[in-house]
Amino acid sequence: MKKFIPALILLLFACAPAMQQPELFLVLPDYCPTPDGMAIAPNGDLILACPNFADQRYPGCVMRITKDGRISKWFDVPVLPETGLACPMGIAFGNNGDLFICDNQGWTGSEAGLNRGRLLRLTFDENNRIKDTIVVAYHLEHPNGVRVRDGKLYVTQSMLTAEPRPIAGNDRRMRSGVYRFDVNDRDIEVTNSQLDPNLIVSFITQNEEVAYGVDGLVFDAEGNLYVGNFGDGAIHKVTFDTNGNVVSNDVWAQDLKQLRTTDGICMDSKGNIWVADFSDNAVAVVSPEGKVRRVAQSPDSDGSRGELDQPGEPIEWNGMIIVTCFDLVSGPDKVNTSHEPPHTLVKLKLK
Repeated sequence: MKKFIPALILLLFACAPAMQQPELFLVLPDYCPTPDGMAIAPNGDLILACPNFADQRYPGCVMRITKDGRISKWFDVPVLPETGLACPMGIAFGNNGDLFICDNQGWTGSEAGLNRGRLLRLTFDENNRIKDTIVVAYHLEHPNGVRVRDGKLYVTQSMLTAEPRPIAGNDRRMRSGVYRFDVNDRDIEVTNSQLDPNLIVSFITQNEEVAYGVDGLVFDAEGNLYVGNFGDGAIHKVTFDTNGNVVSNDVWAQDLKQLRTTDGICMDSKGNIWVADFSDNAVAVVSPEGKVRRVAQSPDSDGSRGELDQPGEPIEWNGMIIVTCFDLVSGPDKVNTSHEPPHTLVKLKLK
């Protein structure tokens, strides 16, 4: 039997799916040092949010990328007067072309930005210029991802520190949650606690070493909501009854050997969920059955050759998976060690 073992090992390796080599898609202008959320415009352009936490001399802006690869600034996001900054992260279009933006002031690192996050709704005129800026909700602690479904906005709040820790003492597990607003809501003040009627489901991140909660979110065709719990490297499945009440919230997919952290997520046309593994410089795919497989990974680099340089969010666009490279955060659990140019988007094959 022993003589067959090497041949069996070779056969297993031959049958194992090979990881992809990511490719450089675009080098961004200097004024886009930390690209993050993406959405597809009604005309098919790829829209990119740049909160620019790495260099706040540059205003938080939204970029437009055409199908032939031309990139230009669409607009600077209207700032919060108290901080003079805007920090657009998750973005999503409504059915009428309005753009919803998570303005995450909590990432600015300033006391003035504490609990000053906003959910914005921007309307546009016939020339695609900002017509009106509506504050849907304010005083959000850490608004991160946003999706629009059936006239409602679903927003992840990655931190809810106003809520008590699950256990007293030195417990550092993080609470976070998903909020729901109507697309026509205005000026809703939140408390970042269970007292908020718009908080529809909450989460606890068990990993005390990476105390960061829910981040990316996406719906399937049946209306089930999938939410990435960043620190736990887990995808939760949230189901609803016919009245929109949450029925269940369970860990649906988790394999720490294949996926360590879950930042932005998207669903492709075949129901696979693509996940940006922020800490491991990797991208994973979760099958419709919940099986997790890492499909691309890069070592620490400057990203100039198309490496995954701290991936923040994926999106399916024009037969590809486009991934933003946030390239900012370092620490003992991160492959990324520093922020440096170039500022990039990379592409993966849609397999």
